[in-house]
Amino acid sequence: MSTTETAPPDARTEASRGERIADWADGRLGIYNFGNLIRKVFPDHWSFMVGEIALYSFIVLLLTGVWLTMFFDPSMTEVVYEGSYAPLHGIPMSKAYASTVDISLEIRGGLFVRQLHHWSALIMIAALCVHTLRHFLTGSFRKPREANWLIGFMLLVLVILEGFVGYSLPDDLLSGTGLRIAEGITLAIPVVGTYLTMFLFGGEFPGHDVIPRFYSFHILLLPGIIVALVTVHLILVFYHKHTQFRGPGRTEKNVVGQPLLPNYAAKAGGFFFLVTGVLALLAGFAQINAVWTYGPYRADQISQGSQPDWYMGFLEGALRAMPPWEFVLWGYTVNLGILIPAVIVPTVMAAVFALWPFLEAWVTKDTREHHLLDRPRDHPARTSFGCAFVALYLVLFFGGANDVLAERFHLSINAVTWAVRIGIFVVPALTYVVTRRICLGLQRRDRDKLLHGRETGRIRRLPHGEFIEVHEPLDRGTQYALLSREDYKPLPAPAPEHDGVPNPQGHKEVLRHRLSRWLYGSQIAKPTRQELAQALAHSEHAPDGHLETEARHAVARREPDQEPH
Repeated sequence: MSTTETAPPDARTEASRGERIADWADGRLGIYNFGNLIRKVFPDHWSFMVGEIALYSFIVLLLTGVWLTMFFDPSMTEVVYEGSYAPLHGIPMSKAYASTVDISLEIRGGLFVRQLHHWSALIMIAALCVHTLRHFLTGSFRKPREANWLIGFMLLVLVILEGFVGYSLPDDLLSGTGLRIAEGITLAIPVVGTYLTMFLFGGEFPGHDVIPRFYSFHILLLPGIIVALVTVHLILVFYHKHTQFRGPGRTEKNVVGQPLLPNYAAKAGGFFFLVTGVLALLAGFAQINAVWTYGPYRADQISQGSQPDWYMGFLEGALRAMPPWEFVLWGYTVNLGILIPAVIVPTVMAAVFALWPFLEAWVTKDTREHHLLDRPRDHPARTSFGCAFVALYLVLFFGGANDVLAERFHLSINAVTWAVRIGIFVVPALTYVVTRRICLGLQRRDRDKLLHGRETGRIRRLPHGEFIEVHEPLDRGTQYALLSREDYKPLPAPAPEHDGVPNPQGHKEVLRHRLSRWLYGSQIAKPTRQELAQALAHSEHAPDGHLETEARHAVARREPDQEPH
């Protein structure tokens, strides 16, 4: 008989120390209400990691940026260099450039931190571009995420601006040339260009105020706005719940994945260290922006083959491709050679991409909430448009290196420039047509897989001597994913009139109908229930149960006059 006694259920026992601490925190912070938050489910897909790369690169940017602010002097005061780098001895330069050289060559670890900061900026912008493109191609911008799409797009624009401002701070010859181009673009803006130039540069270029002002933008204004937008962006991701690709058990009302704690947090933490490690390797082994080889900025000098950071390459290419057109209007010179490529074209590109969710919702009259993603092939028009947009960007990007391409490949720079001018119109159009055909071909392939199964690569000889390839049925999960895709249909044509009364919205409805036909026309329909049932019946009567339908009945389809010889 045991001598152990059990306390009555209603007896009060002293709480453990950990429980008392948790109760104290809950009384002040309400941590017990975080239960649903820490169990928030996140789906698993490799494409979702691109946004994390951008976020982790931003964290590294903040940490390295704080370190660099302790040693960088943003002053434009002229000094004579007397440091350890002999080729610059006795050369007058600004304190901003001198402090950058000192950070790179004098301060222990300074070059590594500076390289890590620059590489983090390049990787972050690249990850944001891919992240935005992924959202566009999969349709995750649809209701209720239109506002979050705009926030993400503003983040991309601000991060590019932040990168350009930070790139300009060293006041070296390369970044100074970029600043001169920025001043010319600002001056080309009608009406307000002169006032904006005075606000940014404080007078005639280069002046003494541009670097201190850009420094304030770079370390205070722009990072503060970016941090605020990132916070709101992540809050909306939590609030709207994460999107996911179609598959078994996945609906518009649930999320299939892993909880935030401990699974997702552990994976995200490990991935953060991986991203940081890759950035550190790049900073340690891949030299970038060696400002001491360029020298300080002088308005009368420029280096051959000078190129901006990659995210500004499209703007450089547009400027180089545009002919030098200008005219005088009411005594004012309008420089179309700068206004069109550097102001109008980027603004139109940004506006179309930013407002696409609202355009698509207006065209389709779709007011439903969407939490399941499209595969790019399921929406050929949208995918083709996105790829054509990328093609235009790449043409302009390579146009920004027309002098380097001409030198390396022994071509005429005029020939390269004309190739870029023609490619601006031809390459996006060809990309659109080819991408659309590829998407439709992949839709046909998915339909064929559902009806006839997967090609195995095994060859079988039928009794009458014919050789066929053996097909296997798809697994249930793949079948469900292919069959659950949304079958988009264009809007019906509007009635021109009703009871003899013209339709007051006729022109708008016709435009909407035509745009919907462009978006959803020529879609490959999914197999019907009857077609799937016939394919299943044929499969059940096949010798192996999964031979191709057409091959299994090849002999039966032969006409009497088609006897083999």
